Amino acid sequence: MKIDPGGETRKRSITVGFLFEVTKDRFKLRKLNGENGFANEIKDKNLHRPGLALAGYVELFTYDRVQIMGNTEIRYLKSLEPGHRRSAFKALLEFNIPCIILTNGNTVEDDLLEAASAKNIPIFGTPFNTTKVSYFLADFLDDQFAPQMMVHGSLVDVYGVGVLLTGRSGIGKSEIALDLVERGHRLAADDVVMITRKGEGILIGAGTDLVKHFMEVRGLGLIDVRSMFGVRAIRFQKRVEVVIELEEWKPDEDYTRTGLDDLSVSILDVDIPLVKLPIFPGKNVTVITEVISLNYLLKHYGYDAAKVFAKRLEGLIGEKGKRSRAIDYFEHDFE
Repeated sequence: MKIDPGGETRKRSITVGFLFEVTKDRFKLRKLNGENGFANEIKDKNLHRPGLALAGYVELFTYDRVQIMGNTEIRYLKSLEPGHRRSAFKALLEFNIPCIILTNGNTVEDDLLEAASAKNIPIFGTPFNTTKVSYFLADFLDDQFAPQMMVHGSLVDVYGVGVLLTGRSGIGKSEIALDLVERGHRLAADDVVMITRKGEGILIGAGTDLVKHFMEVRGLGLIDVRSMFGVRAIRFQKRVEVVIELEEWKPDEDYTRTGLDDLSVSILDVDIPLVKLPIFPGKNVTVITEVISLNYLLKHYGYDAAKVFAKRLEGLIGEKGKRSRAIDYFEHDFE
């Protein structure tokens, strides 16, 4: 399977206004100085706490990140004389800060809010504690700046395993996905699968806003899987855990027969187990896909049938010459 690295895309920036509109309900954000600076751009997924910058050390101040001010920063400001407090805060505002978020229900004096407005720097407040805000906001920003890739295929949840079916156009990916849905599994995306990397080693796939859970079946046309099979037949997103590459059977091709040679494919720099599945008329690919998923679960829980068989074979080879029969004893069985 070939994945085009040139197909990778990612956001370069988001606006503060977008951040506020998307997260205001989740984080209970409120505007403390109006809508100043909503056009400011956020270009870094990381967060920063400006404690040292408030104290006057700005040599390593990463001002281009979202600034989080919790109890430590606010109490430090309140410990200063009013004149020194204004000076410390205004020194912070001399940098091109995208926005400042005050946690734990904290706020600052009106003159400091006015100073921020004059520099076009928005200040938001949230009742949540600093740890909670930092965790969820970091996850949101990581998602926004995560690399994405479009893959031609079908993504199905089979026994809880995210199976990505790939192969040339017209080979039957959608038909197999439809058969899996009819057998009780769940469709995440068909034809166009948008894949994003969450964290360092997790891939999440979903359909596009346009296609969602519509499916094109050649000779039939478009069908709506959700309307036809119900909401239990779909998923809005699913982790990609196994890739099955469908290809026509080639008599001269050397296909794996033991499963000892593990194949993998790199998607967004994450290695995913790959199964190359040759198909021909009459082959029950749907059942084989279910078996691949169950085998993946067994491996996940520590049981590898290929390795167990290999050890058993080594044991029999070691006993060669000691046994006269392949089966030592046939019990009575008259069924």
